[in-house]
This record gives sequence, structure tokens and C-alpha cells, in this order.
Amino acid sequence: MPRTKGDHEARRRDVSEAVWRVLAAHGFGGLTLRAVAAELDATTGLLTHYFPAKRDLVAHALDLLERRTAARPRRPAGKGMSAVRAVLLDVLPLTAEATDSNRIWVSSWDTALADPALSGEYARKYAQSRDKLRDLVAAAQQLGELPAGDPARIAAGAQSFVLGLVVQALFAPSAFPPHHQVELLDDYLATLTSSPSSSGDDVAPS
Repeated sequence: MPRTKGDHEARRRDVSEAVWRVLAAHGFGGLTLRAVAAELDATTGLLTHYFPAKRDLVAHALDLLERRTAARPRRPAGKGMSAVRAVLLDVLPLTAEATDSNRIWVSSWDTALADPALSGEYARKYAQSRDKLRDLVAAAQQLGELPAGDPARIAAGAQSFVLGLVVQALFAPSAFPPHHQVELLDDYLATLTSSPSSSGDDVAPS
């Protein structure tokens, strides 16, 4: 009997799930047609129907990663510093799902750095995240919850802190369990709220 559209869509979902499992277990370095085929209990010949070349497989994996990250549940943002905190908490590997997503993101950095087009796209994604964070920081300043300072600079520092914490938590999960990640983030945010100036403009010359 001929395959129906429903059969085809179901097979595509199965393939995507297999790609995700390979990424979660082995990262982009272990993403191959052979590995996906083994996960799917299929032949590599079947997968070439979906991914004629390795680049097609990588492109699908990156798209899958972005869609799953965007669909992940987010904390209620609130206003002011509660919104800043919620956005940063959403980045951290505090759950099994968030850990898988972060492991895959970090493993994709090498792939992106090796491809000028992907590298530029990643730079834009992180810039967009900083812009969102900058607007939240500015709102917190307007509410008087953060001292005066360049919100773009504060956002860049916060993004750098949380991404660094992600990497440490992935490499040493026993040293950085979820509750400790939250504590460290709160400690960092406390330094922002207590700082007399977050811009660095008032630092005396040496």
C-alpha cells in the first residue's frame, strides 16, 4: 500500500527524535548518519532520503535545537529584577531537559565557529539575547531596583556570567547542582543591585 502523508510525517518525527537522542548523548561531534540510523534501527540509505549530505543533517539538528529551546517552558517574567532573574534562570541547566539542551548548544559551538555563515548566525542570536536582557535591565533601573549604569554593558556581563556558569555546571554537575547554580546567580545579581555604579565610569584612575 502507498504511504500516506500521515505516515511520512510520523517517520519525520521519528527521525527528528533519533537525531535529538544522538545529540543529547554524543553532541554534534557524534552526529553522523550512521549514529542516527542505529538509534532509529534503520539503514543509512533510508536517512539519505531526508539528509542527502552531512550538512543537511547538521542544518536539521540546529533547527531542531532552536525549535526545542524556543518551546521550552519559561518562568513567569514579572517586572524589574524578577524579570532579569527569570530570564537568566531559564538559561541554566536546572532540569534534565535544560541540561540536554545546554549540552547540545555547547557542543554546537565548534560546528558554528568552523562555518562563517553559522558563526554569524550565532553571533546574531546572542546579540538578540543581550538586547532583550538590556531592555529588562533598563526597566529594572527605571523601577529603582538597579543603580544607574550602561544597561547594555550590564546585560553583556550578565550573559557572560550565566554562560560561564552553564559550562561549569555541564563539566562538573556534582560541584554545581541546580540549587548551587541558583545561589551563585543570586549572589551575582546581588552584586549588581548593591553596586553604586554598574557602568564603571566612576572608577578612579590608577
